Amino acid sequence: MPEGSKHLHGDGAMKRIDINCDMGESFGAYTIGMDSEVIRYISSANIACGFHAGDPRVMNRTVRLAKENGVGVGAHPGYPDLAGFGRRNMDCSPDEVRDDVIYQIAALQGFCALHGVKMQHVKPHGSLYNMGVGDENLSRTVAEAIAVVDPGLLWVALGGSQAALAQKVADAAGIRVVFEAFPDRAYTPEGRLAPRKHPGAVITDPKRVAEQALRMAREGRVIATDGTSIEIEIHTLCVHGDNPSAVDNVRTIRQALEAEGLCIAPMGAAA
Repeated sequence: MPEGSKHLHGDGAMKRIDINCDMGESFGAYTIGMDSEVIRYISSANIACGFHAGDPRVMNRTVRLAKENGVGVGAHPGYPDLAGFGRRNMDCSPDEVRDDVIYQIAALQGFCALHGVKMQHVKPHGSLYNMGVGDENLSRTVAEAIAVVDPGLLWVALGGSQAALAQKVADAAGIRVVFEAFPDRAYTPEGRLAPRKHPGAVITDPKRVAEQALRMAREGRVIATDGTSIEIEIHTLCVHGDNPSAVDNVRTIRQALEAEGLCIAPMGAAA
């Protein structure tokens, strides 16, 4: 567990929290997301590396945008699924996953070098992220791929019921893991993200999103779809920049957190 992870929850020992967002998901002539608006309110950017979204030009622009706004940069590797936006489950071998993750991190590192930016983290995207929750073999493959490229990189994983497994995997790989929560997503009673195809899985009301963000940051808890309260370890809050309410959501979240005396800082500083 990263030093200082204790915390935001109740004891007041820590007064910093990170807000991260997936970015750089445009491709060629197609624009996805509202990166230039959302980036003003976040502290860490997960930048697509060309497999599920993004391309070299978009990666370059997004790293530059992050630098200009003082936002931490991380790689957002996914399955080779451009048509499905990385959200389809794929039956890839461990060697394929390892090689694809290394390739994508290294690609973004090139643009970080171009702009004099130090990459701070890696956060798997879509199905690669979700399939790794609770899957020790897949998680180990991802963690070891990160360690091969740079053991100083933070690995972003889902906080909640499977956090202990992710911590075990990170320790074995010699890297640090930071746990995240999703203020704009509904959670199942098992502590997993509700599938996007389910009604209400994505929360669009900025007020509700801000309330959930505050509960997560101050109490380390989330209310599941069945009404139960789930305890989760949190170092960073993820917001989505690809829906119509994205800007209102992240602005409201940031204002609510700062009103409670929390400092918004990149996960490298907040962890």
